[in-house]
Amino acid sequence: MSIRSCVTVSLVEAARGGPFVFWDDLPAACRQARELGFDAIEIFPPSPAAIDVDVVRKLLADHDLKLAAVGTGAGWVLNHLRLTGPEPGERDRARCYVRGIIDVAGPLGASAIIGSMQGRWGDAVDRDMALGYLKSALGELGEHARQYNVPLIYEPLNRYETNLVNTVADGVSLLKSLTGANVVLLADLFHMNIEEADLAAALVAGAGYIGHVHFVDSNRRPAGYGHLDYAPIAFALRQTGYDGYLSAEAFAWPDSGQAARQTIDTFNKFFSQPHA
Repeated sequence: MSIRSCVTVSLVEAARGGPFVFWDDLPAACRQARELGFDAIEIFPPSPAAIDVDVVRKLLADHDLKLAAVGTGAGWVLNHLRLTGPEPGERDRARCYVRGIIDVAGPLGASAIIGSMQGRWGDAVDRDMALGYLKSALGELGEHARQYNVPLIYEPLNRYETNLVNTVADGVSLLKSLTGANVVLLADLFHMNIEEADLAAALVAGAGYIGHVHFVDSNRRPAGYGHLDYAPIAFALRQTGYDGYLSAEAFAWPDSGQAARQTIDTFNKFFSQPHA
């Protein structure tokens, strides 16, 4: 199976201005994604209840699209829930929120993504405590996702967004510490541009653990509007046999339509045809 293209759709008004290509109108986003030749969409919903599985399934079928993943970030943006928060009640509510996302994504063949909801350590929670909470949550939630035959996706973030896991190598170490967990890494090229000395080398080192990629440029604009060199990135992903999605979690710059076109053009240039 080849590497596939994907584009993000945000349904969260409070996140407006964030790194999502399409906004608000899911049917229109599906129509545009199909017209441009994308293989899939990734949805960022305000809550599990915002996803009507039957409605989304029909939309996907009507436009010959897959659902690659569903983000959990609104659990933090709207509800300030963290899997590593100091209060047991907050951690329980955070897990419940993620389970809800898994339960709407899974029947659609998609994974839930844990990014900002991982939280950070500090104040009442030291690093070891936070990592312990995170490992426990990932283990439980990964097992919850197993019933749908999809993995849970965990995303290392840059140092300005978390102080827990910042690099692919750290993410691999975290996953290795989980016993039998159904969890894979999300390699986000924007975060990697901040944290990794060599993006291609990091992708190779993460072989077998990376299950999703956020396809974006160095400045969080669509791929091709920054200074990343995609040739070695493409070579590294092919070298490791990666066959997942490259999902455009990028600003709608200069607007949604142009951002989507720029993304698919860059994807086609580097990933749609075999390269020597």
